[in-house]
Amino acid sequence: MNYLEKYNEWLNDPAIDNETKEELDNIKDNNTEIQDRFYKELEFGTAGLRGVIGNGSNRMNKYTVTKATQGLANYINKNNPENKGVAISYDSRHMSKEFSEFTALCLNANGIKTYVFEGLRPVPELSFAVRQLNCIAGVMITASHNPPKYNGYKVYWEDGAQIVPPHDKGIIEEVNEISDFSKIKNMTKEDAEKQGLYNVIGKEIDDAYIDTLKKLVLNQNIIKKMSDDINIVYTPLHGAGNMPVQRILREIGFKNVYVVPEQEEPNGDFPTVSYPNPEDANAFKLALDLARKVNADVVLANDPDADRLGVYAKDSKTGEYHSFTGNMSGLLIAEYELSQKKERGEIPANGALIKTIVSSNLADAIAKEYNLKLIEVLTGFKYIGEQMRLFEQNNNYKYMFGFEESYGCLIGTHARDKDGIAAVMALCEAAAYYKERGYTLWDQMINIYEKYGYYKELTISITREGVSGAEEIKAMMENMRNNPSETLGQYKVLEFRDYKQDFIKDNITGETRKTGLPNSNVLYYGLENDAWCCVRPSGTEPKIKFYIGVKGKSEADAEKQLKELTKVMEEKSKV
Repeated sequence: MNYLEKYNEWLNDPAIDNETKEELDNIKDNNTEIQDRFYKELEFGTAGLRGVIGNGSNRMNKYTVTKATQGLANYINKNNPENKGVAISYDSRHMSKEFSEFTALCLNANGIKTYVFEGLRPVPELSFAVRQLNCIAGVMITASHNPPKYNGYKVYWEDGAQIVPPHDKGIIEEVNEISDFSKIKNMTKEDAEKQGLYNVIGKEIDDAYIDTLKKLVLNQNIIKKMSDDINIVYTPLHGAGNMPVQRILREIGFKNVYVVPEQEEPNGDFPTVSYPNPEDANAFKLALDLARKVNADVVLANDPDADRLGVYAKDSKTGEYHSFTGNMSGLLIAEYELSQKKERGEIPANGALIKTIVSSNLADAIAKEYNLKLIEVLTGFKYIGEQMRLFEQNNNYKYMFGFEESYGCLIGTHARDKDGIAAVMALCEAAAYYKERGYTLWDQMINIYEKYGYYKELTISITREGVSGAEEIKAMMENMRNNPSETLGQYKVLEFRDYKQDFIKDNITGETRKTGLPNSNVLYYGLENDAWCCVRPSGTEPKIKFYIGVKGKSEADAEKQLKELTKVMEEKSKV
């Protein structure tokens, strides 16, 4: 069925309401718009749904959301003999609350109890709630750090992690089985509440979550000692992080916390930023203005669903604020947490550190320093969550830390997704610890480089939207897959990994072996001198991403290598 046929099908479907049909009728003369809305189904992938809000098969709307929910409900009812419920949360995006209601009532109509947060809450609290309430699944309505026109739908399983095999494939199959919107079940909220299916949650989960985070503090005495001397600037970027961040910092003893006033209130338009991504320097403009006024030691920003964290800190030599990449902030936390636990004798013989394949090799050096097993997983924190579950099931490793380069990490085992609230707490504690010793978080980052080597990384994202863009990204991947490079600039390619075709080729010996990881459209080049490059299409945005990492003898050397290797990879992006 082509896009025009799909468009007309929606216009004539009795299950679709008149308001939706009127909006679609208004674009009848705009072929480009019709094509973009209907050239494909909004795919329920391994991360759930993510797309532009609006009406059409390739949009986030009540029909695509409830179709996904009906598929989820069918899967749950086949795999939930204990009749456990589903926790539901949402962030500040447009339609987030409405989509959470559609989701809950569809599940309720299928006989599944739901626990819906009374207001917006962050991703890590949803992950925590799934386990705390002994649920079979969880749903988070969010598009993370995407622009305002997007929203999304992330599914978690009973371990509190985003779905992985076999559940992801099972749910996808159930969703794809639904071709008729009239088969989607629904009921009124009043009836759902009367039958005990629709349940509102809030304070009791908030309290349990915050109490759990407080137990992760390592140096409460230092926080108390330094509380008057540490100045913290924080912005939730109009999202869900504001209340939990202010509460946890207040309750563990920080007194001087300054929230950026223009960005404190939830707002799905994200009016002060082009898009609410703490990876983007522009998102920090207001926070840095405030930081200079209050002489902040650390400047922190969560994305709208508060699983990611961006960081700036002051260089004591120059007084300037410097930004941290996700690799830097994650591994600064790792070094702090692990060094403190080593001093206390709290690192077990079977401890493990988990990173994704596109994250810094500095993690390998830190794991070696603390005698931890280093485990690599595919991109996506759900694979870190999966390893945590396997550790518990097999009783083989103890989780010590996990992170990914995209500004997310997890201390503790209370959640199974990255926790930007816990990361704020840990970095503020680290700032107090290092300030007592006379240096800043930026100074400590330099100390880490001096200790392990100057590891530097960069990610290039190339956006290609629409039908032609998808084809262009596909052609880029095929070109690189079919023509594997033996050198990249000055570096020999020591090994080439193709995670889609499941092989690693050792270019020195010519031997090949399996990757040992699930099938994924990712190419990886292991280079000389601990350098590497990785290429993959984004799973949530119309982008292809190039990840680059080097190790230098000094900061200048590392920057020089990174710049040269980046030029090489930019050339490879040209089909």
